[in-house]
Amino acid sequence: MKQTLVIGSTVVDVIINIPHLPKTGEDIHITRQTRSLGGCAFIVSDILRHFGVPCSLCTAVGSGIYGDFVRKKLEERGVPIYVSRPEENGCCYCMVEEGGERTFIVDHGIEYTFDEQYLKNIDTDSIDSVYVCGLEIEESTGWNIIEYLRKHPDYTIYFAPGSRILEIQPDRMEAMLALHPVVHLNEGESLAFTGEDTVEKAARAIHEKTGNVVIITLGEKGSYCYDGTDHYADPVPATVCDTIGAGDSHMGAVIAARRLGYSFPEAIRIANHVSSAVVTKAGGLLEKEDFEKLMISVK
Repeated sequence: MKQTLVIGSTVVDVIINIPHLPKTGEDIHITRQTRSLGGCAFIVSDILRHFGVPCSLCTAVGSGIYGDFVRKKLEERGVPIYVSRPEENGCCYCMVEEGGERTFIVDHGIEYTFDEQYLKNIDTDSIDSVYVCGLEIEESTGWNIIEYLRKHPDYTIYFAPGSRILEIQPDRMEAMLALHPVVHLNEGESLAFTGEDTVEKAARAIHEKTGNVVIITLGEKGSYCYDGTDHYADPVPATVCDTIGAGDSHMGAVIAARRLGYSFPEAIRIANHVSSAVVTKAGGLLEKEDFEKLMISVK
């Protein structure tokens, strides 16, 4: 099996549990604060690793206290570090309210950048698929990613525009969609981007631009994909601790399931189980025992 190249960030998630988001001028006390390895690309790659699917994480690891934390945690997990940079690594402040909903305040560092030179230590001949997040497309080096992908029309591209989908420059978004990616987004993102009033209409509008499968997560309603036909996957009940990493883990599981030969309808069903397991834990990571336990329910 060839490998998936995962392009994007690895950050420190500073998880701050609070009763509610403060109003301007309000003084509130946090209930807990923890740190965890995070970042959209890292979480996707970690799910692929759990499934035993070959992948390389192309993330620039920077300096500073957050870079040191990232470097240490990647080494503990046995993840190769292909790119080390002197610029500072960033972090994500994850405000988690009672009920588990999260709000991000992000300090972007070198980890959100991309240059083709970042691939010099990666076996690029073994790549046949790529994951890309919208956050990196929005960044100053976003065109570098697009130009790299244009050189490799044989790649299967998995593209997650993310919650800042409307902040991605229109010309970059059009360029990405013209590469015929499999697009993965949530219900709110799909409706906001297309202006449609149902996910089915939104999926068709995006499919017209990409000619490829569109996957839309529906939260407690499960997930949906459109490949010319509508497919729905039932939700997996869970007691929510927080929703950090739910979408990224869903995307990682979809890619893994497809690499292992599952159809897209089966892939979103499997991914629902994975993201359901993620939301029951603090932070966006699953450990080995968590993954093994959830795979019993998938079967």
